[in-house]
Amino acid sequence: MTRRITVVTAVHGPSAVFLPDAHKSLREQRLPAGWEWQWVIQEDGQTDAVRPYVPDDPRVTFRQGRPGGPGVARTIALAHTEGEYVKILDADDQLTPGALARDLAVLEAGPAVGWTTSRVLDLLPDGSTVGFPGDPDDGPIEPGAVLDFWTANDFRAPVHPATLCVRRELLLALGGWMALPASEDTGLLLALGSVSRGWFSAEAGLLYRKWDGQMTGQPAHVDPAERRARMAVVEARARALASFGWRCPPATR
Repeated sequence: MTRRITVVTAVHGPSAVFLPDAHKSLREQRLPAGWEWQWVIQEDGQTDAVRPYVPDDPRVTFRQGRPGGPGVARTIALAHTEGEYVKILDADDQLTPGALARDLAVLEAGPAVGWTTSRVLDLLPDGSTVGFPGDPDDGPIEPGAVLDFWTANDFRAPVHPATLCVRRELLLALGGWMALPASEDTGLLLALGSVSRGWFSAEAGLLYRKWDGQMTGQPAHVDPAERRARMAVVEARARALASFGWRCPPATR
């Protein structure tokens, strides 16, 4: 019986042009025997700008909806996911060879790990890539470690939320992505890190495209007042979850 990992992508008009590159990176993935991938592309809006770039592939599902930001688009896309695991892939990014197989190897090893992340390389406009020092060691990330690092380092997470692969049931239990205009993926990362053990792969799993139209490069993203508000609610949610003492998987007695 074939098992499935679902890749979820939020897209809007300006980033749609990069979907073929993302699709190419998916086609080049080699999964373990008995596994296949499904790609759910959710447009944040209902325009004519995205559909021309959606690949003609039976493994691809394309949906549209009212605009609400990437977090809303990803969360509503969960209605069309079928796999046991959900992998995030932004429309303008690309997976590196073997990324999905490495995620599956960790999550299939046992229930102790709820989510995985990996090293990121910036993909520059000239096609070159750049890495950065300071990544954690390859291995587990204990509950609470992400929040501790984030608060001690000016709200910078130790791992990149754009590389997340997570158990679908855990993702649904946390309500998907946060209802924020930005940092919705960081909010999910901190929530996951408050209730479950994660994993970091030191092998690069994502090419993170740098381009003029990306949302994190816009002035509104660094507006001081909004940023303080976003960080406040992200932290409050993570601390509230930690205070309940709930763990996934539940602690054995």
